[in-house]
Amino acid sequence: MENINIKDLSPTELEEFVSNLGEKPYRARQIGKWIYKKGATSFDDMTDLPKGFREILQDSALIPSLSLIQEQISRDGTRKYLFELWDGNRIESVLIPDSGRFTLCISSQVGCALGCTFCLTGRVGRIRNLKPSEILDQFLHVNSRSSRPVTNIVFMGMGEPLDNLDNTVGALKTFTHPDFIGFSPKKITISTSGLVPKIKELGERISVNLSVSLNAPRDELRNEIMPINRKYPIKELVEESKRFPFPNRKVLTFEYVLLSGVNDSDTDARELGELLIGVSCKVNLIPFNEALPLPYKSPSDARVLLFQRILIGYGLNVRIRKNRGRDILGACGQLAAAYPVEQNLKNLRKNVDIQPLRHKASKGEYENLEAK
Repeated sequence: MENINIKDLSPTELEEFVSNLGEKPYRARQIGKWIYKKGATSFDDMTDLPKGFREILQDSALIPSLSLIQEQISRDGTRKYLFELWDGNRIESVLIPDSGRFTLCISSQVGCALGCTFCLTGRVGRIRNLKPSEILDQFLHVNSRSSRPVTNIVFMGMGEPLDNLDNTVGALKTFTHPDFIGFSPKKITISTSGLVPKIKELGERISVNLSVSLNAPRDELRNEIMPINRKYPIKELVEESKRFPFPNRKVLTFEYVLLSGVNDSDTDARELGELLIGVSCKVNLIPFNEALPLPYKSPSDARVLLFQRILIGYGLNVRIRKNRGRDILGACGQLAAAYPVEQNLKNLRKNVDIQPLRHKASKGEYENLEAK
């Protein structure tokens, strides 16, 4: 029988595993503290466990880890980490320092199957899901190397977390268990492109923050840039997201990547405002991060500010998110772990039009924009 990676076990599963080995369930909490709080990489290090039990663990379980291949540092202080997995596949994580917070953006899959046309990861296609241990190890590696502890975790790296829901939830249970990593659920955010049934399931299984990548105010446009919308249209997505159970004092977040001339017009802003009016939420505007061969451009600062101003007029809480790590391809939508992003291009072209869309603006809508 193959030895189990002990970090693939949730706290409850670890208790069951320990019990099946003939020990009391509380031994699981001891093991968790050694691995996640003390950084133990060997069962021999766990000196408060009986020697006989340590020997049994060595014969039945492993504590492997990811291999850190590269660390890049942006001019703005953002750090991008390239990890190699046991099978040779690679993923990326990004650490973002910002005024009292150290936010770690972690990956949930190698590549992504959803094919959003503004994202490099989508060009890779989905190679495989990450195991709970591979999700957790990104945090353990970065936190041990960081000058300050990681304060926030966002599942906004490579992959769609809800397309790997079981492993994502397994990792979340370890992240939030007080005797393991002990992160507050209010400090963890799951981002989704819109797998509506999985949003409901996530909320039934664990309470964390939810961020929905919306990026268009109407189905016709979202169908083109986010093919998942053809299965789960915008109104269905918004309604299900509104029902998500949040930790105390937290609200739903909608992410909106602004693509110049595609989804950033005054009309788009007004339609988005109408869509979200009365919804308890905040909106993060993200100017597109340009990267070849993605076919879009980032809007001007003036266009972003005007878009924000229109949404604020609808009573919405709207923030412009800083783009961090662009110079190391560490910003939103730029993670590809050095995979050739054209390898899945032929398959994508069968399903979506990846050419830049052009919004049909009303006459004068973009005129004298800088003056505004």
